[in-house]
Amino acid sequence: MAEIRIGTCSWKYDSWRGIVYPETGEFDPLHEYARHFDTVEIDQWFWSLFETEKAALPEPAVARQYAAAVPAHFRFTVKAPNSISLTHHYRKDKAQPLRANPHFLSLPLYAEFLERLEPMIGKVALVMLQFEYLNRQKMAAQSEFLERLEPFLAARPRVVPLAVECRNPNYLNDAYFAFLSRHDVHHVFCQGYYLPPVWKLEEKFAERLTGTTVIRLMGADRKGIEARSNDDWSLVRDPKDDELRRIVSMAQRLRKRGKHVYININNHYEGSAPRTAEKVEKSLREEPVDDA
Repeated sequence: MAEIRIGTCSWKYDSWRGIVYPETGEFDPLHEYARHFDTVEIDQWFWSLFETEKAALPEPAVARQYAAAVPAHFRFTVKAPNSISLTHHYRKDKAQPLRANPHFLSLPLYAEFLERLEPMIGKVALVMLQFEYLNRQKMAAQSEFLERLEPFLAARPRVVPLAVECRNPNYLNDAYFAFLSRHDVHHVFCQGYYLPPVWKLEEKFAERLTGTTVIRLMGADRKGIEARSNDDWSLVRDPKDDELRRIVSMAQRLRKRGKHVYININNHYEGSAPRTAEKVEKSLREEPVDDA
């Protein structure tokens, strides 16, 4: 049966004491987190492309530790290293010329990444391949993006399902969703930044969506809410109740159509990911999914 799982983007926040973690004493943050939620997004391995040409990858010992910290029914959604999804290195100075990433869409690197996840692979729901916004310097057009992505998707190891997060609004069209469906790849809906509302995309391309959907709640003003929160992620500071109702309705529609749904909530969305999760869970209880 299709299900809706609600979790957060990462879990290591001291200001969650008293919400997710005990007020005092020592504890394993992930173990405590798993007492409240049945899924979490791992983004720590995304940051893998630095000044050297070598890409940083997860340590199997850490993957083993994470698997042991959560119960059998728990599921991770894991962001793939950006050494695979970045077309070019990041630039501190925008005046500097672009430097191509030699690992972009590297099948050997992706295979090694999955091998390092092996100790926890049975609890990984899917891997997310997140692409940044690609201007014309980095990618001439959508057609080039799909042409470069296609051989990677066709030959990828199918150890776990794969999902793609695309942050070019003009790429999110019928050709893109048909392309993902053809390769049995899921779409990651991102709510925030400069992207169209996720429920409008879902309504437009519902028939193209594959069996699992990730909805990432990111928020529109990262720096602003960081300044207001001052590293205290225990309070909702930017409520988005109307938006959340639409997202819950979207999740319900997807589940009714047999799609598994993962709602991954970032602290930057409203100010406190676990507080937002409470609101989503309450909304689902008040308007339960009709399984008829």
